[in-house]
Amino acid sequence: MRETVREGNGFYLRDNGEVLAEVTFAPVGPDTLVLDHTYVAPELRGQKVAEDLVRRVVEHARETGKKIVPACSYAHAQFRRHKEYADIWQQEER
Repeated sequence: MRETVREGNGFYLRDNGEVLAEVTFAPVGPDTLVLDHTYVAPELRGQKVAEDLVRRVVEHARETGKKIVPACSYAHAQFRRHKEYADIWQQEER
């Protein structure tokens, strides 16, 4: 049975205990999370699994009043594509 769960600093898609996909984040200070890693098993790629997991981190950040630094390349691409993430995107100041 497939299920998506939050454990520690990540969200995981599991099937009978086996991790099929994951997205991890780390706190940086009291108000910011760094989204630092995404992984999807080859057989699930192209099915928007990672996109769903990134969305769950975004929802978590909104619920807890945090901003996100999308450090991994996939997460950064998702933040560029989804303008609705602008409210929680902690962009570097130039």
